[in-house]
Amino acid sequence: MAQKLASTARTGRDNQRYGSQGERLVAGVVPLSNDKKKVLLIQSTRRGGWVLPKGGWETDEGTPQEAACREAWEEAGIVCKILRDLGKIPDRRKANELTPQAPKAIFQFYEASVEKEASQWPEKDRRGRQWMSYQEAKQALTARPELLDALNRSSIVK
Repeated sequence: MAQKLASTARTGRDNQRYGSQGERLVAGVVPLSNDKKKVLLIQSTRRGGWVLPKGGWETDEGTPQEAACREAWEEAGIVCKILRDLGKIPDRRKANELTPQAPKAIFQFYEASVEKEASQWPEKDRRGRQWMSYQEAKQALTARPELLDALNRSSIVK
């Protein structure tokens, strides 16, 4: 099934899926270059710095893979192909770092290849994107251990 590319990003949490412990279910990708020497990171809109494309798995999406690809499009302007499941990763933020806008989450990440990089995408005006080597990305993700865990589970050339 071809991915439908929206011209605007989804907002709000009305359709957000939650787990049995009340944790937000988040899906994301580790988007790798074809030679697996680079990963595409995006700028965070809330914290600053760099992150992997990710976001809430919503009730109208059949699978977390579908949500991960939608988020990759909205946030990074990429069309990607899921290559493999990197597994579930628990949220490692401390209680004082959680907010009603950013509650505890469980992350489901997928390794993906980038099939297309668009020049226009829904969050282009809010986020930059940059290809980075493993060492550059490792440094950029230091403050986000769950994202670094996903990167380390991928087959990026280290």
